[in-house]
Amino acid sequence: MNALPLSDQAFDRYSRQIMLPDWGEHAQSQLTNAKVLVIGCGGLGTAASLYLAGAGIGQLALADDDKVERSNLPRQIAYRDTDIGAGKAKALATQLMAFNPLVTCRAVERRLSGKVLTLEVSLADIVLDCSDNMETRQAVNQACVASKTPLIAGAAIGWSGQLMVFDFADNATPCYHCLFPETSDAPASNCQSAGVVGPVVGMMGNLQALETLKYITQSEKPLTRFYQFDGKSLSLRAMTIPSETACLVCQPQHQEVSRGNFVE
Repeated sequence: MNALPLSDQAFDRYSRQIMLPDWGEHAQSQLTNAKVLVIGCGGLGTAASLYLAGAGIGQLALADDDKVERSNLPRQIAYRDTDIGAGKAKALATQLMAFNPLVTCRAVERRLSGKVLTLEVSLADIVLDCSDNMETRQAVNQACVASKTPLIAGAAIGWSGQLMVFDFADNATPCYHCLFPETSDAPASNCQSAGVVGPVVGMMGNLQALETLKYITQSEKPLTRFYQFDGKSLSLRAMTIPSETACLVCQPQHQEVSRGNFVE
């Protein structure tokens, strides 16, 4: 990413992070010129995008086809009671640009799939998967693998959260499908069906934002890892993601076979 000089207003706004010895004006300029795609504007997406906008990510694309409901408000903290019934992507974009007028937010008011998903991923420097269903997660993973776009995925249910970091610039990197092979009989489990503690969702969204900022600004990239968070014990366990040699997504010798298995 080519970095452009900061304005006086931007320098003043971001001064507390600019003063970090491993940050400085160059890293801040990298954020200003970065393009981040956030897929899912629920609890994860609102928490992550608030901190990304606050940190100065220049362009945020926010994708979601859902509308704000009253039951969303305890954990989807960017929305207000007056947003009930409004489209999430547009409402979130409005809130973020009011929060930080130096950033640009583009609302994508549809569920991304097929060629549109491929296009949106190709336009981004990094993708955050903040969705709540397996079909979308698998499709996003496939699109990121194909375009070699870094992917930071989050999930939360009950008192537990998951964070997954994939740097697909490295051809040897395993993918989401290696970790969670798609199964047709897997039961659906999300916040609506099983419940969730709001701050756990916020914790995982914030960690997604943190890993995004590290990836863009730091010379040493975050390692491809799977993190398991326990909200009751406040423990965060890091695990290496094993590569699946027969993976239908990230192993070239099997990719031709896999193309019919994902959303087009």
